Amino acid sequence: MSTSTPPTGDYAIDVHNLNKHFGNKHVVNDVSLRVGRGEIFGFLGPNGSGKTTSIRLMCGLLTPDSGSGTCLGYDILRESAQIKRHVGYMTQRFSYWEDLTIRENLDFVARIYQMPKRREAVDRALESLGLASRANQLTGALSGGWKQRLALAACMLHEPELLLLDEPTAGVDPTARRDFWEELHRLAARGISVLVSTHYMDEAERCHKLAYIAYGKLLTQGTASEVIAGQNLETWAIHGERLSALAAQLRNARGIDQTVVFGSALHASGRDHAALAAAVARAVEGQPLRAERIDTGLEDVFIYLMSQVKDNYANGDQKRSDGRGVTK
Repeated sequence: MSTSTPPTGDYAIDVHNLNKHFGNKHVVNDVSLRVGRGEIFGFLGPNGSGKTTSIRLMCGLLTPDSGSGTCLGYDILRESAQIKRHVGYMTQRFSYWEDLTIRENLDFVARIYQMPKRREAVDRALESLGLASRANQLTGALSGGWKQRLALAACMLHEPELLLLDEPTAGVDPTARRDFWEELHRLAARGISVLVSTHYMDEAERCHKLAYIAYGKLLTQGTASEVIAGQNLETWAIHGERLSALAAQLRNARGIDQTVVFGSALHASGRDHAALAAAVARAVEGQPLRAERIDTGLEDVFIYLMSQVKDNYANGDQKRSDGRGVTK
């Protein structure tokens, strides 16, 4: 394992105008992104949006067709080998050996990194992620949450400066997700940078900054409040019965750009605030309905952003899949 120190700088990731094609499909389209040191940066978007491909481009695992940038101060085009020594990458799919124990899995990863004092490194990882009491348990018998901890421990074995986490909490229970995010904030407090892709809005709100990508294009980035404010959407919540029918009725009304049912409320949002308020007032007048203006949430904004872009796999074109039904 290399003991070289990464170059210093303000940004863990600093990439500009990254592009990547698979065949005739432009899956990453002019993406520019900066992730600060010690920052948790949320990377959001639907399946097939280009998140995984973008992450791989940023850390030198995949070569862009065009664009430039650095990861931990290393050039993503010329110094990918150095980047890999200082980055921990956690994939969507659990990729460790289920017929080995937790300790044996970590020891194997430490061998791959050619780490000196492997036993001490493994013991440290087991202790820091709360795995010590289960060290001799077969990995195949673990729940999703414990497998997630093992994967994070393996990522941290070589003490990386940057973690790239590709939908790390998919398929785990809410308690395990909460514990995982508490651990991420502890790591960030130690100066470790984190780029994490997620579908969960509650997780997005726990990030220091966010970016939203759809069909290869980066639509917005900033803090949660900046992302919400940047769309200038006002939102009304309408309470009552038959909300789906009401949503269909309002969909084409002047001033209403979006209607979404959230549980027992219908959210109606729009950029023309006066026209929106008038449309909502007309809809509830004389009806057993109650309307109130509410703060626009991240989910309202992201649903709106999705409606503004075109699927780059539209028109019945064949999708490039990784074999799991997930388009990259």
